[in-house]
Amino acid sequence: MNSKLTNQQPHGLLRLILRMPILLYRAHLGWLLGGRFLMLTHIGRKSGNLRQAVLEVVHHDTKTDVYFIAAGWRGKADWFKNIQANPVVQIMAGARTFQATAVVMQLAEASATFFTYASRYPLAFRELSRILMGETFQPNQEDCLRFAQSVPLVKLIPIQPAI
Repeated sequence: MNSKLTNQQPHGLLRLILRMPILLYRAHLGWLLGGRFLMLTHIGRKSGNLRQAVLEVVHHDTKTDVYFIAAGWRGKADWFKNIQANPVVQIMAGARTFQATAVVMQLAEASATFFTYASRYPLAFRELSRILMGETFQPNQEDCLRFAQSVPLVKLIPIQPAI
């Protein structure tokens, strides 16, 4: 299956629908989406303006407060390109807002993180792979490695306040 979403970003009505969750976060109602989403505020690499995207959380390490998010469209998503140019971002997760540093993960760590996600949410992983890759991947280590080879994973590390 070759989905239109696989290789190009959405346009028109689909883009509008996919951006609607931003309105919830702007109204401080992001918590309605649950803990599996966050709003990322980042700086446009060309314009220098603030940009926002609501993204699914692949994993949240509650001990370190690090969030993991996947970059769709094979790393061509604007937010992904923007955080590579300027990795300091703002995160709104639930009712909390904080600054973080975005770090693109190495393949082995990304694959292991995707496997944890796929094991926890097998149906969501299958659907995510179908949408982003154009084929349905299974929640196993081999498919998670293949997925990580095409879908970059980003670690959002909170910036600790200065002492």
